[in-house]
Amino acid sequence: MRLIRGLTNLKMLSRREDSPLANGCVATIGNFDGVHLGHKTIIDQVKSKAKALGVPSVVMIFEPQPREFFQGREAPPRLMGFRQKFEALLAEGIDIVLCLRFNQAFRSYSAMGFIDDVLIHGLAVRHLVVGDDFRFGCDRAGDFALLEKVGYDAGFSVENTLTVTVDGERVSSTRVRDLLTVNGLEKAESLLGHPYRIRGRVVYGRQLGRQIGAPTANILLHRTPALRGVYVVAATLDNGARFDGVANIGVRPTVDGKRPSLEVHLFDFAGTLYGQHLEVVFRHGLRDEEKFGSVDELKDQIARDFDQARACIAENGSVKSAD
Repeated sequence: MRLIRGLTNLKMLSRREDSPLANGCVATIGNFDGVHLGHKTIIDQVKSKAKALGVPSVVMIFEPQPREFFQGREAPPRLMGFRQKFEALLAEGIDIVLCLRFNQAFRSYSAMGFIDDVLIHGLAVRHLVVGDDFRFGCDRAGDFALLEKVGYDAGFSVENTLTVTVDGERVSSTRVRDLLTVNGLEKAESLLGHPYRIRGRVVYGRQLGRQIGAPTANILLHRTPALRGVYVVAATLDNGARFDGVANIGVRPTVDGKRPSLEVHLFDFAGTLYGQHLEVVFRHGLRDEEKFGSVDELKDQIARDFDQARACIAENGSVKSAD
């Protein structure tokens, strides 16, 4: 799969004789946050049409996501970061991911400017899959009807996305996010098609966990997470080894944390994880994140968390497997 970052790189690629877009493409546009069952259905639509036409399949996403640009810190929490999203789209068999920078210049694009520069001259799109409520361009002036009208003259077709429902409700990133905020892990899994997970790089922290006998792998989160609290988790290392453990996700109020982070303690693990990318699967919620009166109180609670987590793992089964 190829990643194209930015409109400039797209334009440069489109001018090359060996461009993978030389014969056009089938594309879809969206945030694809979580890459849930609804997204996977859209991806299947795109791949099926692309195969029929003999052209690449393309997913267009944005960084930051539009609501993050407009709402800043008030934007909804992310379900996954960019790298994890890219890997998820790769796993679904998409040929090209186009990631466009959503900034002031981009949000000022007119609807026709977007169609001309990105869809026609950039992607040479032959078929587009978007929702019938899709809006684009400055002042959201572009819509499905405009795409159909322009596409008829420009030589590309437009198809409405299919809707996926679970228990009578449409599957959406908002619904998954709402479930995670109330610890609805099992229900969220039914919408995602897999347990909720976060993947990120282990960085150096304050090493407070090591000082109190509970060393953790610290994963820096660039956006506010949908989850907050203490969880039983299963973590997979770069080498494929898996370990059970406990994770705290939040801002660590007892030690005056400011930025959101994910701290993971792996049971029965010895070694260093700095620089590795850890995939953390959330299996069961233990408690909310809270501020304790002292580090000693925090240490005592962590010991109780570990005992409760081990009991939960013993009841539901361990995932541990080492190379």
